[in-house]
Amino acid sequence: MSEWLPETPRTLAFPTAAYVTLAGADWLASASTRPDEMHALWATRPAAPSVLPCGTAFDVINAPALFGRRMVDRLWSDGPGSGPVAAHRGRILLFAAPGTAQRLPALLGWEEWATAVPPLLCHGSGDAVTVPPLHPCRGAAETSPANDLFLAAEEPSAPAGSRWLVAPDVRDPWLPGPDVLLWACVRAARSVAGPEQETAAQHPVSALTRG
Repeated sequence: MSEWLPETPRTLAFPTAAYVTLAGADWLASASTRPDEMHALWATRPAAPSVLPCGTAFDVINAPALFGRRMVDRLWSDGPGSGPVAAHRGRILLFAAPGTAQRLPALLGWEEWATAVPPLLCHGSGDAVTVPPLHPCRGAAETSPANDLFLAAEEPSAPAGSRWLVAPDVRDPWLPGPDVLLWACVRAARSVAGPEQETAAQHPVSALTRG
């Protein structure tokens, strides 16, 4: 596939924001049909997770922890960076541009590396996702988000948590689209593929399921 990436700002250091700013909360609330109610909920229960619809402010690509970590690592080391990223119940949630959930499966279905990509859940219009609390629970702040991402990926049997790894901090965050996430999927797949896998899978294969 093409190595093309859009002209977007790159951040050399992996971000470590573990909590949502007021501006980030405004962006999250904009996904709801009743943003004022979301703000009221967060004001009274800032440490509780909440459920938000996809398809308007964002879509979400839901990946197994280890593969999701590799995708995020590639996005920050070789690509344009990521949008907000969360860990939830042993999986990685990558927030993406609206429409990504519909287009990414089709793009990946024609990619020869699709067989090396584990099943992903693509949440778009009509779906909803659980987002982590705005602030980490007590004790979570003692561990950096980067370490949280490592632990979530390397220890899938550890107690599941819901936490931000790259927390939203602006009202209009940059969100990767399907082309960028396809690139990240392929790069992550290449990083773990053996020599025999590098020449396999010449036929279109769909490795994603709609969630």
